Amino acid sequence: MTNEISRREYHFEATDCAESDDHPEKAGAESPHLDEGEKDQAAQHTAPHALMLHEIVREEGEAALGRTVMALVWSSLAAGLSMGFSFLTMAVLQAGLPDTSWQHLVASFGYTTGFVLVIMGRQQLFSESTLTVILPVLTRRELDCLLKALRLWIVVLFCNVIGSWIFAAMLRLPGVFGAEVVEALDETARAAIGPIDTFPTFMRAVFGGWLIALMVWLLPSARSARLLTVVLITWVVAVAKLSHIIAGSTEVAYAVLAGDASLPDYFNRFLLPTLAGNVVGGISLVALLNHAAIAPEIGERR
Repeated sequence: MTNEISRREYHFEATDCAESDDHPEKAGAESPHLDEGEKDQAAQHTAPHALMLHEIVREEGEAALGRTVMALVWSSLAAGLSMGFSFLTMAVLQAGLPDTSWQHLVASFGYTTGFVLVIMGRQQLFSESTLTVILPVLTRRELDCLLKALRLWIVVLFCNVIGSWIFAAMLRLPGVFGAEVVEALDETARAAIGPIDTFPTFMRAVFGGWLIALMVWLLPSARSARLLTVVLITWVVAVAKLSHIIAGSTEVAYAVLAGDASLPDYFNRFLLPTLAGNVVGGISLVALLNHAAIAPEIGERR
């Protein structure tokens, strides 16, 4: 999850960017119409420069790479469990809404629940790691850094998936939820199973990974609007029926446990194409492009 930097550090970096010859606006620092307090307030309301956003997200990746395996295991397992609430909340809303053309628009807000829990709870989610962890790799260009990134991805993905299966199994316990909710869970799970032709699932996963990685990139500049940013972007993922490797894993695992799908269906029609699409969307369309946009500035400052 995106690390919270202190106000003091943020002000230092913002001032550094503002005073650069490449950024003459200086965030109000030279305005003759403001006193010192007003200049500081103006600086706080200035959008962070792209280089600053890159460094905040990169530091998040560096911190993740430095975590022990057991720390990653528990944080990733917690994230996999938390993401199950997206499936559950969406089904609960669907069960309580009339069967109309706008039902999906409202029920999709339930999908945002798991992402809010994971992000605000600072748990380790695989799809976000496709951005945060790749930036240190692109910046340092060292084999050791790449190996650490691969280790993190393997551990996080495995534990996220295990957590999603545990949550799905808990939802299958008899008598926990009413008949309407169980029916909505069954319907949502069946819809999550991808078609035999996996290309549509792959492309939906590309868009899904793209949006989630962009969300991570936006969070440092969202500040007090972090919650709204998470809700809006993940709502779009749900409304557009895009594929997410962990949120969807709970749904398809539920379908397998309910007998509506098989394990080969889980792997071939969901997991593999969704994993590939999320990685392409997160790494290629966000991490590589955003890094390339500020790479010349990094080189100049070095």
